[in-house]
Amino acid sequence: MPVYDSIGQSYSKFRLPDSRIVDSLLNLLQLKPESIIADIGAGTGGYSRAIADQGFLLYAVEPSSVMQKQSIKHSRVQYFTGFAENIPLPTSSVDAAISILATHHFSNLDKAFQEMNRVTKTGALAILTFDPRLGEKFWLNDYFPFIWSDAERVFPPLSDIATLIQKTTQRTVEVSTLMLPHDLSDMFLAAGWRQPELYLNPEVRASMSVFALADSSVFEAGLKLLKEDLNSGEWDAKYGQIRRLKQIDAGYRFLCTNVTD
Repeated sequence: MPVYDSIGQSYSKFRLPDSRIVDSLLNLLQLKPESIIADIGAGTGGYSRAIADQGFLLYAVEPSSVMQKQSIKHSRVQYFTGFAENIPLPTSSVDAAISILATHHFSNLDKAFQEMNRVTKTGALAILTFDPRLGEKFWLNDYFPFIWSDAERVFPPLSDIATLIQKTTQRTVEVSTLMLPHDLSDMFLAAGWRQPELYLNPEVRASMSVFALADSSVFEAGLKLLKEDLNSGEWDAKYGQIRRLKQIDAGYRFLCTNVTD
């Protein structure tokens, strides 16, 4: 059973596409309007719809029926039920492929990248992922240290992923940093870096796989302490300076292959 059949219940409410991530992806892809893009691990289709709104056609590939049922119909988005390791699209049927914070749920990265390369004609492959070894370990680690240890187990080093993509697709890979703004609309793990109150909301946590998949006993003490520190002013005394920042590097990276001739 796809993992998001069990943890994706509140995805459409809190995992809303962020326009700056959309702009970054389209800048990497450099496609003409009406191009066809495969969104692998599309979830509830938020990014598929947002990119379709820019004049593109999207094939949203997603294995979870729970996620698909939360999607909003769009005339330029077509859903396909399938896994990244066996994409249900013909060879060279799309102009580019994207995957947004989904590769850590793929069962076989080598096969998934082979498939993304197979279905793409000559356009780029663009992947947004997370490497906890990069960027800044901000205050969240002090309350929930299990997050980074779990993330290092789940997310391979970025250099390993880049090497695997190059080996699998015979394309060079360029890496760029996604600086996280303080007002992200997509509530993935580090989205609340300047809004600690967000992590007290159980629905927000449920849309973050690291919390949704963890036993609550692992983070209950951290939640209690975070709530106490926010109420007492201790959090602001320790970390309040972060509220003055507009963006941080939390370890999120784009990987984009070159366009082939």
